[in-house]
Amino acid sequence: MSSISESEWKKALTFIIEDLDKPQLKKMLGFLDIPKQKKTTKSRETIPQTIIEFYGVEKSIQKIDEAMLWIPRKDGAVQDHLRPFVEKLKNKENEGKKGNKRKRSETESESAEKTPEAGFKKNNIVNDSSSDEEREAETDGLKSPQPDKVEVVIFFKEIKIPSWRKSIHDVKISGDLGNKVIAGKVVQKSGLRAYETKKREKKFFFYLGVADETGCIKVMVYGRERYQRFQEKSCYLFREVIMEENVIKGESIMKVTKKSVISKTAPIDVPENVEMEAQMLVYSQTPVCSIGQAIGSEEKTSVSVEGKVTEIGSVETVKLKNKRRKKDKQEFQLEDGTGSIWITLWGEDMKQLRGTSRGDSVRVVNVKTSHYYDSVSLNSTDFTRIFKVQSAAVENVAIQIIGIKDAKKTETEVDALISSGEVQSFVVTSSLLAKAFGVRLEGDFEDRLLEKMPFSADVEINGNKIMKIKYA
Repeated sequence: MSSISESEWKKALTFIIEDLDKPQLKKMLGFLDIPKQKKTTKSRETIPQTIIEFYGVEKSIQKIDEAMLWIPRKDGAVQDHLRPFVEKLKNKENEGKKGNKRKRSETESESAEKTPEAGFKKNNIVNDSSSDEEREAETDGLKSPQPDKVEVVIFFKEIKIPSWRKSIHDVKISGDLGNKVIAGKVVQKSGLRAYETKKREKKFFFYLGVADETGCIKVMVYGRERYQRFQEKSCYLFREVIMEENVIKGESIMKVTKKSVISKTAPIDVPENVEMEAQMLVYSQTPVCSIGQAIGSEEKTSVSVEGKVTEIGSVETVKLKNKRRKKDKQEFQLEDGTGSIWITLWGEDMKQLRGTSRGDSVRVVNVKTSHYYDSVSLNSTDFTRIFKVQSAAVENVAIQIIGIKDAKKTETEVDALISSGEVQSFVVTSSLLAKAFGVRLEGDFEDRLLEKMPFSADVEINGNKIMKIKYA
């Protein structure tokens, strides 16, 4: 039977607790109801050991799992460290149940004398199987990316960090680099920001979201001259940096000063969910609320929402009221368990939607509510950012193309009838469509497509994008 390492669980629990802000930590401690720690959140470094001593390793995993669902903290920053231990606990429970069944079949007369309660108490490690299913159902809703079983194994299997390096995960726990080096991939870079010294000199700095195989960290770089040095998607070595803990925000910050030594290094394999967390580090964001809460908010309230993209509109050019100019806009619809809402992106903000398909789960931060009679929508701001939480699943379906919305040399948007009887819009590369229809791409491409309609096809779709298409 597999055992759960107390030291590994303590490390993971330490990281989870460090990622909670003060209100979340207080809420967790209140839920756990540990007498010595119930009313204080000051000594974060002692809390993991106290929880383990109070509940034991296995029970503490169960209690933390329940607490994170209750707070709630279902995002990757917490769940990536928690889920592997929850899975181990379930596996151990299943092994115990199987062993208990074998024992009962071998000694039926003895087991007949035992009460069901005695057998249950002996083998029960966490809640019964129905509560496990309920817990899984709760975490199946919209959330930051949760790794599936394969991803968990990859992420938590032994990662060989060279002896001269210190992982971001370990640095955030210890708060000290020692004489070692951090290696990380620059996932996101902010714009230049200015501040004034006591002598009223204007100085510059910028932020980086840096990630490695184990985690991510916010990096503050001083000096305008270093701005061009750091490029997104490139990997760097950091030495002679300053580590600081932002107690108010509950985050670790690595500061790069003039004394710091920076060099480029070989590519680092960063898990997709860690990259997403690194992106979010750079931009401050209003707390995520449900779409239902956003709809109920007052006019021009700044909010962040998370949900599944259900519709993506075309780019439109509109004339602004009381202004003699026009501006491009694009709308898309977002849906969660509490409702759906349209979000309008203006001008350069439309770039945030690139690479997003219908069916993707995204987090949209720093948008403002807009009221028009009885309807509520969201408008982008200068600080709006869209982060992909989970890509839409790839599906193989049969469709019937019945309309052309927009035909261009590179890409064509079509209306198609799907098996449910609904009409949906899809985007497909024009060359793929021309090959499937058996028409030339040059000249009156749209007219040739219309002559072939309606057109039945077997397609592979990812969200609203047709990846492969074959004449049915």
